[in-house]
Amino acid sequence: MTKKTKQQKEEKNILVDLIIMGLEEKKAKDITVLDLRNISSAVCQYFIIATGESTTQVGALSDSVYDMVFKESREKPWHIEGEQNAEWILIDYSDVVVHIFLPEVREFYGIEELWADAAVTTVAG
Repeated sequence: MTKKTKQQKEEKNILVDLIIMGLEEKKAKDITVLDLRNISSAVCQYFIIATGESTTQVGALSDSVYDMVFKESREKPWHIEGEQNAEWILIDYSDVVVHIFLPEVREFYGIEELWADAAVTTVAG
């Protein structure tokens, strides 16, 4: 592994950790990390999926992730979607994509099942 590759891997792990910290700060439920690096059709390296109990909490979780990542790494997402209705907010950090759902929306879309080949890590809450 080259020095640059190792540094990029460490940066991704730091980003994943910061996102999880932001989610935990606002008491997200069912935080799951899907490692997509070994799936050739994957659009990114990681999906981080979490649940908020209300649209207010989903919005607060999104804000917390943004604030935590920016405060600690100065990294901003490439794109954020879903803030208007806050039933499913997607925060795209390119190689790491965060999905924050209301419970019924998460169940309906079943992202974990769509990416069943991914290595799954459940974050204890």
